[in-house]
Amino acid sequence: MSKKKLSKKGKRNRFLALSILVLLFLLLVFNLGRSFSKNDKKERHSMTTESSITSSSSTSTSTSTTKESAIDWRAPSQTKAYPTLQTGDWVLVSTKKQRVYVKRGEQVLYTMYCSTGTNDSPTPLGTYSVEAERGENFYNAASAEGANYWVSFKDHGIYLFHSVPVDQNGQYIESEAKHLGVTANSHGCVRLSVADAKWFYEHALYGMKVVIE
Repeated sequence: MSKKKLSKKGKRNRFLALSILVLLFLLLVFNLGRSFSKNDKKERHSMTTESSITSSSSTSTSTSTTKESAIDWRAPSQTKAYPTLQTGDWVLVSTKKQRVYVKRGEQVLYTMYCSTGTNDSPTPLGTYSVEAERGENFYNAASAEGANYWVSFKDHGIYLFHSVPVDQNGQYIESEAKHLGVTANSHGCVRLSVADAKWFYEHALYGMKVVIE
């Protein structure tokens, strides 16, 4: 075979080898591009999910704050009129729900927001009754708090229904009042809104059953 024919054959082989290398390089670039695209999509999905979680958390916090601020601790708990109490009506205090239910048998006549005792100073659970002691206001120097419209239900002046707390000047302590209906935050008494406490002070029947659970 002549040198000329060998030279042509060698050129074809080199061209073929070069073509294969170029093809392999293009395939490598294509695969790398797809890999980066998948990772980018995963990252975007992760960021979207994280953003969604953050947004959900913010909404939850906002809802919680709204729930707390929506309670008017000066006003009646419900828009309907207070009931006219009769002999046999009774009161159920739920320390879990932070609510006071005025009941006639099993019928709920009226529901009031409340704040009961903390874990360190709990409201005693059990069955009691409205006692004779009641008054328009008091102040306890030891706790630096007082209240208006109090009605005793245990130990004759120790455990009371009363309004949200006041300071030594008779001004309502708003930082304490905001816990009404939301958090157990008293020293053992049952705190009510100003309007609810006034109504209960004026209308609670002596001997009326009080169940705290």
